[in-house]
Order: sequence, then structure tokens, then C-alpha cells
Amino acid sequence: MSLIGEVFVADVLGKSVLDPKGDEMGKVRDIAVEGGGPFPRAVGIVLERNKTQRFLPWEDIAIFNRRIISSHKPEDALSEYVPSPDRLLIAKDILDKQIVDINGAKVVRVNDVKLTDEGGNACLTDVDVGMRGLLRRLGIERRGEGFFRAIRHPLRHQLIPWSVIQPLESKLDRLTLSVTRDAMSDLHPSDIAQIISDLAPDERTEFFEKLDLETAAEALHELEPEVQADIIADMDGEQAADIIERMPPDEAADVIADLSAEKAQEILGLMEKEEAEDVHELLHHEDDTAGGLMTNDYLEYPPETTVGEAMRRFKEDAPDIEAVYYMYVIEDEKLLGVLGLKEAILSSDPSKRLDEVMHRKLITVRPESDHQAVAELISKYNLLALPVVDDDNCLLGVITVDDVVDLLLPPASRKRRRRM
Repeated sequence: MSLIGEVFVADVLGKSVLDPKGDEMGKVRDIAVEGGGPFPRAVGIVLERNKTQRFLPWEDIAIFNRRIISSHKPEDALSEYVPSPDRLLIAKDILDKQIVDINGAKVVRVNDVKLTDEGGNACLTDVDVGMRGLLRRLGIERRGEGFFRAIRHPLRHQLIPWSVIQPLESKLDRLTLSVTRDAMSDLHPSDIAQIISDLAPDERTEFFEKLDLETAAEALHELEPEVQADIIADMDGEQAADIIERMPPDEAADVIADLSAEKAQEILGLMEKEEAEDVHELLHHEDDTAGGLMTNDYLEYPPETTVGEAMRRFKEDAPDIEAVYYMYVIEDEKLLGVLGLKEAILSSDPSKRLDEVMHRKLITVRPESDHQAVAELISKYNLLALPVVDDDNCLLGVITVDDVVDLLLPPASRKRRRRM
């Protein structure tokens, strides 16, 4: 058998196969491949003639290229094709399957497959996920190439090497890049969320469960509410609780609020008591009010704390908080003042107490205030965060500027708010 150069499978599907006399013995219906090496190896061709399928083993092929395919054996010497659990068919099992393209941070579809001569074997070395592969499948690659050249947008091969695709499996629902968790964690959470959203619903949970807990927590909040709810509903309760515990309380509350009451109670019951209480407290506030927008994750220190001690404690406390702009000075749960992080860093006397350097004229908001009032205050006073207090001036939480920016975006671009 000779494989000349490389062959795209779309070029040979439906092509006539000639017997030793040069007569047609059938047309290529599919190509069978087996795993076991660095690349899946072609082991034979499925031929079809008069609705009968026969199997032509690869070692019995005389010529195999995009122009001529011929056999050493006549048609009557071939056995009828019988599916094997150890083999996959390229057209049936691989074409049109989905791949997670880690470099492009998106889900793409297999439009074609390239076979290359590797040590005398025809091996599946690349999958084509581009427009060129699709046009080749439609039989109009050359015509399409001329069109795209005319509009000065030449067609290029968009190939993903098989070396970064998972090992061949007998029950292949899709193809997934064999990337490590570390590689996935390097992607922006929004990119991971986009990948998950592009997957079929029954594939999302499986993909999500392969992420490490920190990456999963960051990506979860970027998903649409219905996608979040579907993924968490299908997950084991303890695993879901571990992920949600790693989210900021306000984001965790967003997720919990969109679940069924039964699932929400299950997850809250499995979370650490302190984290569960923080989330439960936020769930009591109406959507798009100050209480619904705030987080109860912030830095608070007593008034007698020195600036130097506050900065030392900041290094320990800040990693667990999503956004830190201010230190809040609290006594008996009441808000006494606020100190900007920049002011604390640049303080000329770290021995001074916080109540000596803090700002006492505070801009605050009540939890029932609407989101318009929140946006106006943050804009008017150029705040990075706005404290939310009750009638006794007890600090309930803070609203960060990124939440307000989110409110000002067009509806289609907004992250969703918590719904009761």
C-alpha cells in the first residue's frame, strides 16, 4: 500500500475503489482507525456497493491517494463489514464532533481529518476545524478558494494536531483537547465560561467537573443563570458546595438563588457554617437594591489598630477577598470611619491608630435603596466602594464599583443580578 504525502478524508469519501483489473469494486463509505500509538492508525476501508458493505484491510490496499484507490484483492475476496468495538469510523465517529480549542478559547467542530504517512502507516495526524475543511466536505474547496482569494481573504488551513487531542476511545461522544488543569486555569474565567456555553448541555457538567476548584469558582459566575443552574443541579452536592464556598459571598448568593429550593438547601447544608451564613444573609435582600448588590466580604478593623498593624493583617486577610479598596473601622458592629488602601500604604507614621487617620464623613446607603441611588452616589463622590448600613449605622456590606459599572451596561452585556 502506498500513501502519497497526505490525504484529507473528505477528498476520498465516496471515491471509487478499483480491483486488480481496474474495475470498480465499490465506493469508500468510511475509514476505520485504531488507537494504541501516538496517532490513530488506519486499518481498513469500508466499501459500499449495491447497499452491501465490505471491509478492505489496509494491508490489501495497493494505492491510496486522493486520485486513485485500488486493491490487491477482488471484491469477492473481501468479507462483509462487521463493526468492531476496538475501532472507530472517521466519518461516522469523528467528523462533526466537538473540540475544545484551548488556544482560541472556544469550541470548534471537526470538519475534516488529515491522514499522513507515518512510518509506513496511514495515521490520523490532524483535524481540520476551519472553513477550508467545510468547503472540502461540500466538494467546493477550489471554487471557494478562488472566491476568498478574490475578496483578499485567502483560505488557510485551520488544523489542530492529534497530539493535543485525547486518546482514541471506543465510545467517542466528542473530542477534547488533552490539556492539563493548569493550562485551563491560565485562561480568563470569561473564556472558560464561553467554552462551556458553546458545549452541548449534556457535555457542560462533565467539562466543568474537570476544572480545579478555584478555576471552577471563577468561571461559574461568568455563566448565564440557566447554565449555572443546570451544571450545579447535575453535580454531586459536596463538590458543588466546595466550589461555591470559594466564590465571593455575593456571587455565591447569585448562584444559590437560581437553584431549586431543595438543591439550594442541600448545598448550604454542606458548606462551612460561616460561608453558608454569609450567603444566607445576602439572599434576604431584594434584587437590584443596595442589599442585593452588596457583598459582606470586606476588611474591618477596630479603631485602636495602628496603621502598621492593619497593613500586616491586610496581607493575611486580603487574599480571601475579591476586591479591596478600603479598610473599614468598626466598633460594636458600627461603622466609625474608612481608610483608603493607598492612604494606608503611603502613611508617614505607621504607629498612628486608625481612628486618628480615618475619614469620618462617610457616604453610606441603606440596604433598601435602589440601584439608581447607588450608582448616583458612587459616581458623584468618585467612590470605589460604597458601605451599606442599617438604621443603627451597623455595617452590613459594601458595593464595589464593578457592580455599578455592570448596571450601566446595555442589558444584553450585563452579568445577571441575584433573583429572589
